[in-house]
Amino acid sequence: MDDNKLGEVKDVKWKNIDGGEGKIKFRNRKNRGKLRNFIKGIAFIIIAAVSGGISGAYVIDKKYSNKAYTPNNQSLIESKEEGSQTRTGDITKNAITKVAETVGPAVVGISNRSEGFFGSQDIGSGSGIIFDSNGYIATNNHVIEGAAKVTVKLSSGKTLDATIVGSDPRSDLAVIKVDAQNLPTAKFGDSSKVKVGDTAIAIGNPLGEEFAGSVTSGIVSALNRRIQYGGTIYKVLQTDAAINPGNSGGPLCNELGEVIGINSLKIGTEQNAEGMGFAISINEAKSIIKSLMDYGKVSRPFLGIYGQSVVSEKNNIQGVYIREVIAGSGAAAAGVKPTDIILELDKKKVTKFEDLSDILDKHKIGDSVVCKIWRSGKTMEINITLSEVKEKNR
Repeated sequence: MDDNKLGEVKDVKWKNIDGGEGKIKFRNRKNRGKLRNFIKGIAFIIIAAVSGGISGAYVIDKKYSNKAYTPNNQSLIESKEEGSQTRTGDITKNAITKVAETVGPAVVGISNRSEGFFGSQDIGSGSGIIFDSNGYIATNNHVIEGAAKVTVKLSSGKTLDATIVGSDPRSDLAVIKVDAQNLPTAKFGDSSKVKVGDTAIAIGNPLGEEFAGSVTSGIVSALNRRIQYGGTIYKVLQTDAAINPGNSGGPLCNELGEVIGINSLKIGTEQNAEGMGFAISINEAKSIIKSLMDYGKVSRPFLGIYGQSVVSEKNNIQGVYIREVIAGSGAAAAGVKPTDIILELDKKKVTKFEDLSDILDKHKIGDSVVCKIWRSGKTMEINITLSEVKEKNR
């Protein structure tokens, strides 16, 4: 038999003894092979399905076991891929939250206490910023002005007595100190980098300790605003972050948690103004704070006059009318008299009283400046040696 024919169905016949015929029928081996392959395929599919189901259940159990609601966990806890998990408490915090957590511990409440008929009483309160871990705190002068006793309440709730290191009424800044070490501090930033529209975050105790640590936010509304308050000209940052009595002395921060200003003034409701808060820019405050730390005061050059802006259409004159000359000042020594009108100072035209401050801020005590004045219809130039500011009670 030909081996090549084994795969075919072939009938074999033979003769029986009785003369009859026998017959054997062979099955085709090729068909039997197809059946075996079909059975193997079905088995493979079943095994693959079972294996896939087991593997999928394992992966789901490992990856999403934390993504389930349980009686003890009603919030969905998300997990990251590759086994790195992030729980709800680790979700990225926004800038305001970070600033509150970073700067908040360095903000204190300050009480201005005075002795009265019923003993020591609070006559005012405000906020302050710890800028040195050894207990040095920056605040506003008006917060501690006239105080018989100053107390500080830390963010931890602890209350300490404070001493006044120095104060400066003109800038409305002061430095006080508590007897403590390793206190949390706030970082002073660079207010020259501040832009209109930047995020502004104020922290303080508006309306007293009951609202201690309040955080408000807004934007920087304007830079280098010049406002007059209590007879003094201030250069401040303007913000629409809510600043109320009690916020005075607290920080105005950028979104990095750096102090860009010290909250100081607020236009009151009598002007029907809302959303207008002010802060002394930190770049101006830095040098004043250093001077208060070093000397307990701020020394500034001073002409030695009190006056006001004036415009005379009759004589076509605009300048500063001198109401009073301070005895012992540089102006008095140079022969300046009341009723004189200052037209120029240091070769720069003077049209309003604020111009004098701008010019003097570029000089130091002992400098000599040329002053052009109008007196009785004539103009003259005199040299004035700048003296130290001597505050006058008015």
